[in-house]
Amino acid sequence: MKKKDYLRAVLILAIFFLALGGWLLHLRIHPITKDAENYIPLVAGFISVLVIPVLFIFRSTIPFAYLLNGMTVIIGTITMTHFTIENHPPVWTLQTIFLGTLLADIIMLWGKFAVGKALFDLDPVISRPDAPMSSGRFFRFPNMGFWFAHLVTLTIIYLIGSYFWK
Repeated sequence: MKKKDYLRAVLILAIFFLALGGWLLHLRIHPITKDAENYIPLVAGFISVLVIPVLFIFRSTIPFAYLLNGMTVIIGTITMTHFTIENHPPVWTLQTIFLGTLLADIIMLWGKFAVGKALFDLDPVISRPDAPMSSGRFFRFPNMGFWFAHLVTLTIIYLIGSYFWK
């Protein structure tokens, strides 16, 4: 096994275990029997734990795995931020921000994104390692501007939906 293949296998395991840890936390915090809304974390966790790592295994599905991984991270970030705002701590201090909100969970979620980005960039056919880092349009896939634009856009859509569905 080449070092690159070994590194790829380790990163796939890392994305699997990060997703599994998050999914188990969700199942503990959001039991399915308590509320019908808790099926959303169940399905997102299933996709993150089983589907995304399998898609990263095959070279032809790596871009789709990267896209799906990034979208689950963005949706998780938006929904966990909304949950934190809805169930905010009584007093906002530095300690309550770090320990009394879902900031730690969101940071772990973005760690999952970073592992997915590393897996995507590891494939020379897809990422073209000889190309400069700023090649292409900033807001087009797979550049980071693509993720920023989707984070902002999906947040706005979520806020509008949340406002009108009350």
